[in-house]
Amino acid sequence: MTDDQLLRYSRHILLDEVGIEGQERVLAAHALIIGAGGLGSPAALYLASAGVGHITIVDDDVVDLTNLQRQIAHTTARVGSPKVESAAQAMADINPEVRVKALKTRVDAAALDNLVRDATVVLDCSDNYATRQAVNAACVRHTKPLVAGAVIRFDGQITVVDPHDMQSPCYACIFPPEAEFEEVRCSTMGVFAPLVGVVGAMQATEALKLIAGVGQSLAGRLLMLDGRAMEWSTMRVQRHAHCPVCVAR
Repeated sequence: MTDDQLLRYSRHILLDEVGIEGQERVLAAHALIIGAGGLGSPAALYLASAGVGHITIVDDDVVDLTNLQRQIAHTTARVGSPKVESAAQAMADINPEVRVKALKTRVDAAALDNLVRDATVVLDCSDNYATRQAVNAACVRHTKPLVAGAVIRFDGQITVVDPHDMQSPCYACIFPPEAEFEEVRCSTMGVFAPLVGVVGAMQATEALKLIAGVGQSLAGRLLMLDGRAMEWSTMRVQRHAHCPVCVAR
């Protein structure tokens, strides 16, 4: 670690739970972020500021004026630009040492296989159910930890999938892929801006904990936030004996 890095990351290094060894693990890590919107923005900025050495961010959308109410990686000047390029610029402004790979594409199962295989940790910051299920399946298949978050209106949720633990449930154990699910989007339902920041920052927190080997992750727990009352609730979740994704481990 260089003198500049020791200074830049000194507040992490001062933490007994992290130290130099933990920060070196962060510097050597590769985070894959699916989605560069409301959740992906704060997650990407915090991972870059923390020094995650390699970040791949994937999104097929462009910055729209309606995004700027909550997607803090983007600016008015970058309206019309690909979100991944805008986010990459924001990350570089914070920490030019981080290697960022920006992929303007909509991921499918084949693409996820290649992307997830090379990652240390995966953050699902997408906004649709099919993508969440596909990301989860790829993470379980390649034994990669997944941090999944979601926010709509005044409600947020976050969990961790840890395929290294055979007793730990995956996303499909909690939300079955075959379930009848009414897709809801911010464009029709609305979303309270700071809540995506709260959940996105928590996704970065869980990802960094997994990378550095700090504390206890949210594996086996679904953490839910009611933003109206600012109340958190926790639901303990178990691996589903007949989960089609887990059975294929």
